[in-house]
Amino acid sequence: MDRERGSILYFARSRRSGGISLGVNLFPDGKKCQFDCPYCEIFPFDTGEPFSLARMETNLRRALLRAKRDKQAPADICFSGCGEPTLSPFFPEALLLAARIRDEDAPGVPLRLITNGAGLLDPAIFALLRDCSGGGIALDAWIKVDSGASEWAGKINASAIKRELIAEKLSEFAALAPFKTQTMICAIDGSSPEDAERLAWESFLLDLARAGGANYREAQIYGKSRPAPLDPRASTLPDDFVLGRAKALRDALASLRLPQIPKVSVFL
Repeated sequence: MDRERGSILYFARSRRSGGISLGVNLFPDGKKCQFDCPYCEIFPFDTGEPFSLARMETNLRRALLRAKRDKQAPADICFSGCGEPTLSPFFPEALLLAARIRDEDAPGVPLRLITNGAGLLDPAIFALLRDCSGGGIALDAWIKVDSGASEWAGKINASAIKRELIAEKLSEFAALAPFKTQTMICAIDGSSPEDAERLAWESFLLDLARAGGANYREAQIYGKSRPAPLDPRASTLPDDFVLGRAKALRDALASLRLPQIPKVSVFL
């Protein structure tokens, strides 16, 4: 993929965005993330290519102009790239720049962030996401919740950051700004998540629904569909397994009888 060859802007067909996503890559030099998820599709690379706000602006405006000329609006402008976007020192400036370019060149195109949520531990990033998600630029934040218990978190996310710390901050964020959760459901080392993990995960999402109310817009559940450098550690589970998890979550959310509960979407 172009992002693994030093590109700051790349194109990706996204199941969850529903079309061609314009990806913004803040790490053209190499992957940077606090997590080491065995399902991650980013292969190791090292280009030595530095990030440039000026190059990002040029490439993004050029891509949006071409899309307008071809009458093919992108599904979104998405910060994801080769790692965790909020780790980049350029992230705040790049996000606001992308919002300005979007407003000028492609009004109405969603601006998204795919994040592991660890940035919420940084007060400055927490405030930025709160203000941008609930404010004028209407940032659509997709926040990773792959696990409900520490044991499965250690297998599927492999991070030195305790899951409980991120969960606590996400619960705080839920009461303040709109967000969506994203959960990868796959087997790790040949084993699927056990029922105790499912119940812990559901319990946390129910807590988010109580805390967030209308802020909690959607719970995305998706299966593994792309090759990863650590394969075969991560492998696809049967569709029925993933669909069963989605149904159980819908039933659990419905039992809350809240005025508004998040939509549960499945991407196989």
